[in-house]
Amino acid sequence: MPPSPQEDQRRKTGQDLLFKGIVIALIGAAILLGPHYARSPAVQELLAGGRLVGWFALVLGLALLGRYGLRRRRRR
Repeated sequence: MPPSPQEDQRRKTGQDLLFKGIVIALIGAAILLGPHYARSPAVQELLAGGRLVGWFALVLGLALLGRYGLRRRRRR
């Protein structure tokens, strides 16, 4: 029996949450860890200035991953 259009939409939404959560969390982690690995002082200063943005991206990404996990748990 083929999945209903509603099931397809839910699955696609869940996959989107997972993908976006991973990408945004990785961007946040890269911004936060960047100053420690950058060699150029100018790049270190630039990345250090984005600390608030890095934390926001990391928390947002983790929240999207948590939402994905809750949706999956509820479906079972």
